[in-house]
Amino acid sequence: MKFLQSGKVKDVYEVNDSELEFVFSDRISVFDKVIPSEIPFKGETLARTAAHWFQLCKDLGIKTHYVRLIGPNCMRVSRVRVIHDPDGLKKERGNYLIPLECIARYYLYGSLWDRVAEGEIEAMALSFPKNHKAVQGERLPHPFFEVTTKLEKVDRNITELEALRISGLTEAEFDEMKNMALRIDAEMDCQLVPRGLIHVDGKKEFAFDKDRNIMIVDTFGTADEDRFWDAAELRQGRFVERSKEFVRQYYRRTGYHDRLMRARREGREEPPIPPLPPEMLETVSNVYIRLFDDLTGERFR
Repeated sequence: MKFLQSGKVKDVYEVNDSELEFVFSDRISVFDKVIPSEIPFKGETLARTAAHWFQLCKDLGIKTHYVRLIGPNCMRVSRVRVIHDPDGLKKERGNYLIPLECIARYYLYGSLWDRVAEGEIEAMALSFPKNHKAVQGERLPHPFFEVTTKLEKVDRNITELEALRISGLTEAEFDEMKNMALRIDAEMDCQLVPRGLIHVDGKKEFAFDKDRNIMIVDTFGTADEDRFWDAAELRQGRFVERSKEFVRQYYRRTGYHDRLMRARREGREEPPIPPLPPEMLETVSNVYIRLFDDLTGERFR
């Protein structure tokens, strides 16, 4: 196989003109920074979890680019083109990656809470009634769907209008993509609620096949792309992270996140992200392994 590229987590190889192979590494990234630490078994948990959700989509009649697993951390997928020129997408019929990340949020938490607390987003924009006093961690009245850029150095939130402009989507296709994401999440909840998990938010990526049918691609529903809470702990008023958010919170506590965001706002050189301390590596590995068990209903080992 021909090596094509290394992403933050996956290494990508060309199998032939129509297929790629994803090799899921044990690398981990937060805030668009790759941490100089590796998490034991992380890659395998991601590959097997993603395969589980792709099979769910196929059972629902939702098109995907998934072909099969060929090893614990290796996945074959159908190949789509990546086109970096937004103007060029307007001329394309199909078989290309839609250059957007789609995020569906169900609770007021994470970066969404940060934006509300800073006054960037008003509670009414999240379907809360007028004069509602927002509370961190509360359930949103309706799912909040938003998109970010995909092919830029740092992802940024954009409006639907800009999303249409840079993606080549029609309004009807944008709505179809949104509804597909929400439908998948609803089906995931049917499995997760009985297993004691709360799906807080998650991101998905889509592409057009050669006939311009929308299909879900890359990976989703894993500890890297989505945020999950322990339902029993939430009933006691505690937000217990069951995803990569556990690692993000570590870097928030150490102050690194504040330093990074300040540097980005001021246009300064970004501080390098420190490695995770040795005692954290096994803890984080167990977060991924335990979540795999609860997401899929299987045993990792």
